[in-house]
Amino acid sequence: MVPSAMRRAFGALICLLACAPAWLGAQALAQPELAGATTAKTGWARRSYAVAAANPIATQAGLEMLQAGGSAIDAAVAVQMVLTLVEPQSSGIGGGAFLMHFDGKSTQAFDGRETAPAGATPALFLTANGRPMGFKDAVVGGRSVGVPGAVAMLFEAHRQHGKLPWKTLFAPAIRLANEGFAVSPRMATLLASEKALQGDAVAKAYFFDADGKPWPAGHRLRNPELAAILQSIAEQGPSGLTTGRTAEAMVQAVQTHPNAGTLSQTDLATYRPVLREPICFDTTPVTMPAVRVCGMPPPSSGTLAIGQILGMLEASGVAPSALTNGLPDAAWLHRYTEASRLALADRAQFVADPDFVAAPGGDWRTLLAPAYLRQRAAAIPADPDARRMPAVEPGKPGTTPLAWAPMPDQTEFGTSHISIVDGFGNALAMTTTIEDAWGSRLMVNRGLGLTGGFLLNNQLTDFSFEPIGPNGLPIANRVEPGKRPRSSMSPVLVFDKESGRLLISAGSPGGAMIIHFTAKTLYGMLNWGLNAQQAINLPNFGTLGGPVFLEQGGFPASTLDALRARGHTVTEVPMPSGLQAIMRTPTGYFGGADPRREGVVLGD
Repeated sequence: MVPSAMRRAFGALICLLACAPAWLGAQALAQPELAGATTAKTGWARRSYAVAAANPIATQAGLEMLQAGGSAIDAAVAVQMVLTLVEPQSSGIGGGAFLMHFDGKSTQAFDGRETAPAGATPALFLTANGRPMGFKDAVVGGRSVGVPGAVAMLFEAHRQHGKLPWKTLFAPAIRLANEGFAVSPRMATLLASEKALQGDAVAKAYFFDADGKPWPAGHRLRNPELAAILQSIAEQGPSGLTTGRTAEAMVQAVQTHPNAGTLSQTDLATYRPVLREPICFDTTPVTMPAVRVCGMPPPSSGTLAIGQILGMLEASGVAPSALTNGLPDAAWLHRYTEASRLALADRAQFVADPDFVAAPGGDWRTLLAPAYLRQRAAAIPADPDARRMPAVEPGKPGTTPLAWAPMPDQTEFGTSHISIVDGFGNALAMTTTIEDAWGSRLMVNRGLGLTGGFLLNNQLTDFSFEPIGPNGLPIANRVEPGKRPRSSMSPVLVFDKESGRLLISAGSPGGAMIIHFTAKTLYGMLNWGLNAQQAINLPNFGTLGGPVFLEQGGFPASTLDALRARGHTVTEVPMPSGLQAIMRTPTGYFGGADPRREGVVLGD
């Protein structure tokens, strides 16, 4: 294990920086969830199959499906339904997800991203004077709620790849919802800092006691309302969520809130998941033969950004520096940051829902073309001691003139990640979200006298609040009816390029920092010879285009000084990723789960 992996002084369990407003080019990094205590993990060796998820109870539900002869998809459905119950702050049936699936022969990208309601307009997040709303003003209430897509997407994936009956997959979550489960330390930590959730009567009655105090860790919490709704979905499929009393309750919660949205029953009933062609790129690691990394295409920006960062590092012709005392050194972090800034400039300029925005040059792969990446990498000075590039502009990957304005810096939150391999040769990586911690703070209850329910997403805040740029051109990721907001979610599957054999399933929550969390883990396994847990354990780092953020307590002062000497603004902050990864080994699989959260890897 990397010797410094656990040297993280998170300080108090509650990190005030995590509650900071959207990054304004200064020292704060807004995070999707608060930092909590870390738990040292050494990883798990498995022989035939494995499930990695963010909560042990959810992981156990997935394991039960595999032990019953189920497929990776069967396990993922069971995991997601339990996460709705035990990790409601991160994901659930009121949100969306991206799923990468491999059946032993081909790879598919299932898009279950939320969509903007038909009544949404580009001015959705503008105030009366035409200025963008504050993030929290936009999030809390119905205005931010998109049409949920996770259940419909999982239903379609199960139709193609499931082995167990759909109804069977809901049994663990329904049982736990009826009988109760122990509030986890992480959920208790997040509840203790949450104020807006108490503004919703249903959520307040469920998550807090009669005195308004949040339930502590270990409290047994029952959710009979969610059990009943899950039973309907188990029997009826997605229509158990998107029609009838549940749909009526969702619409009522959204449209009657003071910060109302336009979600309608028609929006819910007409939602459809999309099966997209994966985005893949090749890279030649130091520790193994060439590999192919496959992930979600737009509206996800994750795979494109990761591919550009890794591709520019490789195109620079500079060999990856070895870890120094188990850590990346300042010279490598500098070059990584510069490559990231170039990739993020392209992301802000080009990436949005492909059903609304054309790819540059007519193909998203133009952003990953080797010649283009060599051109972009040439902007990074070869001298490892060179100073930070003063300005970064988007590139010109195609011959078509730019039609969009770059999207301004904006807060982005989310999520939970699941990686699974089964005993039949199937594997998946799924990142699932309701966006901000606790989503829109609206809890859906049908009003039948049962306690609890489920939270609705605030996914529409992943759109640009500003529809038009200073140059008068529209922003690609602006709000439009039926459109899917851009995302950083980066579920990836990695294959041996020559044989096509699956090597890795990985991903993470973390808002825009998902790109860096996932890239770090892939780079650690592919170029530094680390196993999945060691790569996850590495301290986090990244940039959103401005300061370099380093995980608090993860790097020596000399590294910070060396980066500052190169012209970077460097800030240490808690960076509570939630990485999960499973890698192939000569004897089966080895799984890793993030020490910064509660996940584990179970299997046989």
